[in-house]
Amino acid sequence: MIGLFIGRFQPLHNGHLEAIRKMQGECGEVIIIVGSSQYCFEANNPFTIGERIEMITASLKDAGLWGKCQVLSIPDIQNNALWVAHVNSLVPHYDVVYSNNPLTRRLFKEAGKRIESIPFHDRKNCDGTKIRGLMITGGEWEKFVPAKAAVLIKRVKGPERMKEVGNGDKFEDRN
Repeated sequence: MIGLFIGRFQPLHNGHLEAIRKMQGECGEVIIIVGSSQYCFEANNPFTIGERIEMITASLKDAGLWGKCQVLSIPDIQNNALWVAHVNSLVPHYDVVYSNNPLTRRLFKEAGKRIESIPFHDRKNCDGTKIRGLMITGGEWEKFVPAKAAVLIKRVKGPERMKEVGNGDKFEDRN
């Protein structure tokens, strides 16, 4: 069985890694789709598609999960009615979609696809929005992402980038 997992991975966090581990336990293979591939250097999408693929690949290899995964990218089309057909035109065959996103679940269900939920792992902290906010404010974000993802984020100066493009003025201390 082949599972499909779609996310923006801005950035990849420990919850994503645990979800992939669970999927691999249920499927022989997992296709990881990095969505919104055309967006980067924005508050909600700070990392490039290449950076996201690199952080996913390195983290999966480090966790011993790489052999059963493919990592592909897909751009948004801004049309929910056509989105599943768009995905299907760009990815190999899959049997089940793993998602907790209500819209993603609805669209794939209406297209006749099997849907499975993903158990949340430390949901309070493993949240891309929270992690990006911690980068902006200088908080401890590293413990919520896989070690290899943290190395890449530091290498590309992710926190600095977030402060410059991530609406940093809303978080600066202006005493």
